[in-house]
Amino acid sequence: MAFSSDRQSLIPSYLYSSSFTSKPLNLHKMASPSTTPAAAAASAPSGGFMIQAPSEPGKIEMYSSQFYAACTVGGILSCGLTHMAVTPLDLVKCNMQIDPAKYKSISSGFGVLLKEQGVKGFFRGWVPTLLGYSAQGACKFGFYEFFKKYYSDLAGPENAAKYKTLIYLAGSASAELIADVALCPMEAVKVRVQTQPGFARGLSDGFPKFVRSEGALGLYKGLVPLWGRQIPYTMMKFASFETIVEMIYKHAIPTPKNECSKPLQLGVSFGGGYIAGVLCAIVSHPADNLVSFLNNAKGATVGDAVKKIGVVGLFTRGLPLRIVMIGTLTGAQWGIYDAFKVFVGLPTTGGAAPAAEPIKA
Repeated sequence: MAFSSDRQSLIPSYLYSSSFTSKPLNLHKMASPSTTPAAAAASAPSGGFMIQAPSEPGKIEMYSSQFYAACTVGGILSCGLTHMAVTPLDLVKCNMQIDPAKYKSISSGFGVLLKEQGVKGFFRGWVPTLLGYSAQGACKFGFYEFFKKYYSDLAGPENAAKYKTLIYLAGSASAELIADVALCPMEAVKVRVQTQPGFARGLSDGFPKFVRSEGALGLYKGLVPLWGRQIPYTMMKFASFETIVEMIYKHAIPTPKNECSKPLQLGVSFGGGYIAGVLCAIVSHPADNLVSFLNNAKGATVGDAVKKIGVVGLFTRGLPLRIVMIGTLTGAQWGIYDAFKVFVGLPTTGGAAPAAEPIKA
């Protein structure tokens, strides 16, 4: 296990690809203009050390508070906007899970909604969707970046490079554990508004009505199934994305990542995100059916859901639509997140990074 000061300078280069390429720097160049090279050399440490990412004017320093704040804002934009945009698909998916006899397929489901609720009905529940998934995205992406570096520091440079996939999995699981606590109340109201016509028009009347009916703790009735859905989903989302992107740069694109154009890098982010999203949908679908069932039926239990839906139904009911929705959603999320990172001067996510070089004494 390396000392913490060593870890801070060593670890990130194994897990992040950055345009802030670490280069050997002469210490006398870091001194003020009035400082002579001899004085600078005298004040320098005797041993060599490593510099991860020197700060540049107008750039955000990696792993600083500004870096984590930027990742948090990127998460808000990527999750909140995308989930709100696919509200019609989510609405049909939830109703297919709750009432498959009425909502038999994707096309007929849209037809039923259009006939009964009109075009406005396709966006029912968009406010709790926007707020809930914005809060979730802030925690998911912000804490993922934090935990990824934190667990890397604990592992040390050699183990961080060797077991990077395990670090991606642990970091994403830890982040989602927190993110779902932020999402759960809005998810509960959203499902009730979307699957019970007449319950409420939206968040403003649906939230207090839900609390009066279920109590404040009822907002978290679906937390454990939500963890069961979202934690495997997010672990797959981040770990598979990082691996897929690294493989694309290694095997499909002959040019090193830091020499690729930003549009190409963002295209890789979207493509890698879409593939990761398909895997996410399959892994997390049974728990998604449970969440929809529990938030729709007052006093229902997991056992009730399994009994009514069936084990096979948990894995298959609404799955094709969810694959389309989550694949598109995840691809768009990674595209927006990395586009925002590029906008503020940060590198895109994923891809192999060269190790920093030690400065010669």
